[in-house]
Amino acid sequence: MQQQKWFITGVSTGLGRAFARAALAAGHTVVGTVRSEEDLRAFEGLKPGYAHGRILDVTDGDAVSSVITEVEQGVGPLDVVVANAGYGVEGTFEETPLAEVRRQFEVNVFGAVATLQAALPHMRRRRRGHLMAVTSMGGLMAVPGMSAYCGSKFAVEGILEALGKEVAQFGIHVTAIEPGSFRTDWAGRSMTRAARSIDDYDELFAPIREARQKASGNQLGNPAKAGDAVVHIASVDQPPAHLVLGSDALRLVTAARTAVDEDIRAWETLSRTTDFTEGAQL
Repeated sequence: MQQQKWFITGVSTGLGRAFARAALAAGHTVVGTVRSEEDLRAFEGLKPGYAHGRILDVTDGDAVSSVITEVEQGVGPLDVVVANAGYGVEGTFEETPLAEVRRQFEVNVFGAVATLQAALPHMRRRRRGHLMAVTSMGGLMAVPGMSAYCGSKFAVEGILEALGKEVAQFGIHVTAIEPGSFRTDWAGRSMTRAARSIDDYDELFAPIREARQKASGNQLGNPAKAGDAVVHIASVDQPPAHLVLGSDALRLVTAARTAVDEDIRAWETLSRTTDFTEGAQL
């Protein structure tokens, strides 16, 4: 496998750490972003000389651009960029404060956009590269109590879908990574939980929150295997636009997409009634 230079946001824990470990194990150089000096030292200790840490807040667009420019000049041209940094907000739509929804989008959507936009000009000039972002199975399906999170991930999915079609002409690949439930801290200490305030949602949502908390630490997905899968698709000539990770994600995403298809078919006749008799067809 050809040695590559990777840039991954959010490598302190979770899937970001797993992606970085797998890339390092494959002999690649990895620049990973963290939030503290302690995390930086721990990351660089994984493989001195190959693991390079950078302290970065992905919501600071100017800082993101500066770091990627510095890495391109100091470490070398980036082959793979993974916008991984993100977190989850759990809470029913009505109970989730607007400020929490804004913060969720600031990190999950605009942080990813800033990362990919900063890397793209360098890859475009070289006419090669692979841009990835971690969305979620929650970017292709939705569950009660995760409206802010799923909304942010659906947004990233749409951005990547359009981006991939824009940059294919430059030899740049774009992949949405859609993990299911993995054994990380995502559903534990990393999750923000909106306070409960409306009794009407108790019957529906209380068991969902309790089950998620109980399952934390015992999820089906193996982060190390997810890392291997992501490193693999970075080595193939035609990587996927979508990489669903985990059998639970495959099951739930397939069911959700089938439900959408059924709605479209059931209401196809009504959908056609809204056209002018004559007009431009896209």
